[in-house]
Amino acid sequence: MTDQTKERLEHSVSRWRLILGEAVQGKLEELAGSEALQLTEEEAIMDAALAAIYDDTDASYSSGGSGRGSGSSAGRGAGGGRGSVNLSRWLGDVRSLFAEDVVSIIQNDAIERRGWKQLLFEPELLASVKPDIQMVGTLMALKGKIPERTKETARLLVKAVVDDLMARLQEDMRRAVTGALNKRQHTPLPSLSGLDWKRTIRRNLKHYDRERNILIPEKFYYFDRARRNKEWTVILDIDQSGSMAESVIWASVTGAIFASMPALDTRVVVFDTEVVDLTEQCADDPVDMLFGVQLGGGTDINKSVAYCESFIEEPKKTLFILVTDLYEGGNQAALVRRMREMRESGVRTLCLLSLSDSGRPFYDERLARQLSRDGTPCFACTPGMLPELVAGALQGRDMSELAKTLIKA
Repeated sequence: MTDQTKERLEHSVSRWRLILGEAVQGKLEELAGSEALQLTEEEAIMDAALAAIYDDTDASYSSGGSGRGSGSSAGRGAGGGRGSVNLSRWLGDVRSLFAEDVVSIIQNDAIERRGWKQLLFEPELLASVKPDIQMVGTLMALKGKIPERTKETARLLVKAVVDDLMARLQEDMRRAVTGALNKRQHTPLPSLSGLDWKRTIRRNLKHYDRERNILIPEKFYYFDRARRNKEWTVILDIDQSGSMAESVIWASVTGAIFASMPALDTRVVVFDTEVVDLTEQCADDPVDMLFGVQLGGGTDINKSVAYCESFIEEPKKTLFILVTDLYEGGNQAALVRRMREMRESGVRTLCLLSLSDSGRPFYDERLARQLSRDGTPCFACTPGMLPELVAGALQGRDMSELAKTLIKA
């Protein structure tokens, strides 16, 4: 075995040692043909940080534990010390040694597996947490338990995530909605930026000069770029059950973007067994809106849809977006009938089973099929798909076909 091959094997074995823990060290040493598998100082610190979460031991981070340079003895299976974990040092080690996406997973596992809610209850610890959408969901679920001294730090963390999501979605959403509304009307007033190229070319094909191979338009067509206030009503009806946390966050950001657009009259409603109108908070500050959400509890979708119906004044100028997993705890038959009647009146309806970048959602498949048959397409949607879906709805496109096209893409 060459030195290079041996080095690669030792590196691979070390990585598996970090993944599987101290319990498998003997097997790995046998595989590597080594009498003693030695972790580097950095690997030992990584092993201790992982052991604190995944092997139910936190000796290296308890009072008196060094946590650094302790070799494999700092690894998994190191023992007790559960009640006195130095979370500040643990967070520092995790953030300095692991990639950002891995840090997010480890942080959330620390809360879920070990119950380390101190991460969220002490300002100095919370300030060290990497902001991400899962952490915001955890803060929303625990917001009633967060001490006063920590609330401002929690707000800053949520704001950092909201600002990032807004930056990712806002430009595409504004462009999609503005384009969809502007292209529905034309004006005789000339404007180079508003030139409708497609219609101009199509209407002037008879004026094509074959000798010179050019099109000589006799008439130009322009989109009406005038900004019209409250041209459409958009209603976001959001299920705030615990499983919908990531969807709630994305939907809240979307609602804030809609609310900032003069052409849209935006309403934002959240529900469990009760209905809460968060339109004002969403328009003023989406962070305030998120802190107004109460994750968990039962679900009465029909009750919420009934409430939202009061905002429909012009059905053919209304877009209703229902964000839910469709596990209805209320009157399911009434919900189906209500959604069908809303659709038949001219309202553009969508049901987003999930609004997130994560995996396949859990939802009531039978109810989703029923709503789809009645004209309300039901599908999971990544945030990147949302601008085109909204534009398609405003333009009157077949949403079921558009969704299939986007999902295939």
